[in-house]
Amino acid sequence: MRSHLIAGLDVGAAWTRVVLGEVAEAYHRPELRVLGVGRTPTEGMRKDAVTDLEQSTECIRRAVADAELMSGGRIDRLHVGISGDHVATERSVGVVAVAAEEIVRRDVDRVHHVARAVALPPDREMLHAIPQEYVVDHRRGIKDPVGMSATRLETDLYLVTASATTLENIVRAVEKAGYRVENRMLEPLAAARAVLTEDEKELGVAMVDLGAATTGLAVYYEGGLRALDVLPFGGAAVTSDLIRGLQVPYADAKQIKEFHGAASARIVDPREMVELPATSNGRPRSVARRFVAQIIEERLDSMFAAIRERLDGLEPGTALGAGVVITGGGAAVPGAAGLAQDALAAPVRVGIPREGLAGLFDAVARPGFAVATGLALAGADRFIETGEGASTMASGLVTRIGAWLKEFF
Repeated sequence: MRSHLIAGLDVGAAWTRVVLGEVAEAYHRPELRVLGVGRTPTEGMRKDAVTDLEQSTECIRRAVADAELMSGGRIDRLHVGISGDHVATERSVGVVAVAAEEIVRRDVDRVHHVARAVALPPDREMLHAIPQEYVVDHRRGIKDPVGMSATRLETDLYLVTASATTLENIVRAVEKAGYRVENRMLEPLAAARAVLTEDEKELGVAMVDLGAATTGLAVYYEGGLRALDVLPFGGAAVTSDLIRGLQVPYADAKQIKEFHGAASARIVDPREMVELPATSNGRPRSVARRFVAQIIEERLDSMFAAIRERLDGLEPGTALGAGVVITGGGAAVPGAAGLAQDALAAPVRVGIPREGLAGLFDAVARPGFAVATGLALAGADRFIETGEGASTMASGLVTRIGAWLKEFF
C-alpha cells in the first residue's frame, strides 16, 4: 500500500509552519487527512523575503522535521506560500475567434495564452493567471465556456507577479533544506482555500489574512475572484508599537502581545496588570493590561481603516453578502473580530481551517495555520485532478530504509 502525502509550507515573517497530510477523495471532492504539523520561529527572513539563507533553511528543516515526526511519514516536496510587498497584481484581457461551431478546451487555452502575453521586466516572474470570468459573444458571467456555441471568446485574467530574485531565494532555501518546491502559491489565495466556503464566495466575501509583515486581501463574488492584494502592513507594526509604548525589548513585546494582548480596551478588566522586564537598576515594573490593549487597538484600527478604503474601491456591483473573514496570526488576538466589524461596517468572523479536513484537524484549527493548511488543500486539489504533486510513501521495509538513508546523509 502507498500513501500520497501533501505538505504545505508557510514561511512567514514571524513563524514558519508546515501542515502535512494524506490526500484522499471523499464524495468526489478532495479531502486532506492531517497527519502532522510543525511550527518554529522564523529566522533569516525580513518582510517575507530571505535575508539569511542558512537561517531560513534551518527553520524550514526544523518545521518539516516536526511535521514528519508527528506523522511518521517522509516527504520529498513542498507546496510553498509566497507573500510580501514585492507581489503585484494586474488585470489583462484576451480575445480569440472560435474556429469551430462550439468552444473546445483548445480555445480556452488560446485565450489564456493571449491574456498572459504581457511584457514582464527581467526582474519579475509570473506566479498566477487567474480567470475572473469568460465572455461568450458579449455575454458576460460565464464560468466554463467549453461546449457553448460562439464565434468569439474573451477572458479577464488576474495576473500575479513577484520579484524573481525573492522567489529564487525562497526556492533555494527549500532545496537547501532537502526538499523540492512542487508549487508556489500566493498566500491570500491559500488562506482563502482553507477558510472560505463556496457559498460565501457566491454571496460575496472579503478574506483578510493578517500576517506579521503583510496583510493579504482576496475578494470573491459570484464564485469568482474580484480583487487580490498584498498590503504592506501586519502584526509586526503592533509589536513595534508595544516596544515603543512599553519600552521593552522585541522578544518581550512579542510575548506580551501573544499572552496578554487584546484588540479592544473595553474587553479588558481595568484591574488586570502585566509584568514588564525589570529596569536596568533591577526595579520591577508593571502596567495595566488595558494600556497594552489600547496600543494594540490603535494600530489594528488604522490597519482596518486602510482595508476598508481598499474595499470601498471595489468595482461597482461587487457585494459582500457574506461579510468579511479575518484569519492569520493577527486574527487570534482577542477582540479582533469585534474591532474589525466596527471598522469595516460589515459582519466579521474569524476564519479557521475546517472544510475538507480529517485526521488531526484540531491541530490546525487556529487562524495562524490558515495559509499552510490552504497550501496543503490546494496540493490535494491538484493531486486529485492530475495525479501529480504528492510525496509517495511506501509502507513497511521500504519506508524504514528510506527514512534511515535520509537521516544518515
